[in-house]
Amino acid sequence: MLRLGFDVDGVLADFRSAFRETAAACLRRRLDEGESSGLTSREAGKVWAHIAEAPNWWMRVQAYEPGEIARLYALARASRWEVFFLTKRPVSGGDPVQFQTQWWLEQQGFFLPSVLTVPGSRGELANSLRLDLVVDDQLVNLADVISAGPSKAMLMLRDPDERLEKHALDRGIAVVTCLSEVLPMIERLQTILPTRVGKPLRLRDWFFRKEKENGEPVLPLNPRTERPLPEPEA
Repeated sequence: MLRLGFDVDGVLADFRSAFRETAAACLRRRLDEGESSGLTSREAGKVWAHIAEAPNWWMRVQAYEPGEIARLYALARASRWEVFFLTKRPVSGGDPVQFQTQWWLEQQGFFLPSVLTVPGSRGELANSLRLDLVVDDQLVNLADVISAGPSKAMLMLRDPDERLEKHALDRGIAVVTCLSEVLPMIERLQTILPTRVGKPLRLRDWFFRKEKENGEPVLPLNPRTERPLPEPEA
């Protein structure tokens, strides 16, 4: 049974586009793609102040690949993976960030998600949760993960960056460009790990295929359609 950690923004949710649209509205000027990263500290502070007051702002962020999030859920159910969603999202108006993220994930087809708001070290968290794999779009987080314990790491690099890719690969961190690449690799990991106990495993060196497993989940894919269990007879 695999234990997996997924960062939310940059891996599942298109935070950059949402931030850019909010920045354009706050600053009353059009921002080209990538321009939001060049805002002055005063401009960025104004945008973040708006987000802090906006009711349930995180619920409105678009998913990069909504169909793949639902697929992740189906695979997790069928293969009995335990999935944790990790986020450092700051507070916005409305409901707590954890609830907003849970609601958002359910809208994408991942039911009953386990969301952890992580103010500190990703490495300490991955080690304490005994995660087999962490997927993140920040190399610094993944470097922390692999230095803290045996967890494997996968960098989500949606925009080409040869320097960053080389840094990741040199550390044995796998590099992917989309979630649809991640899921087959997790299936391979499920096959590989039991055969590599006590041996180093660099994710960049995978050349394995996973055979399909049979079996039906105990509950339906959407557990919210299941009726409550009957009361035990006296």
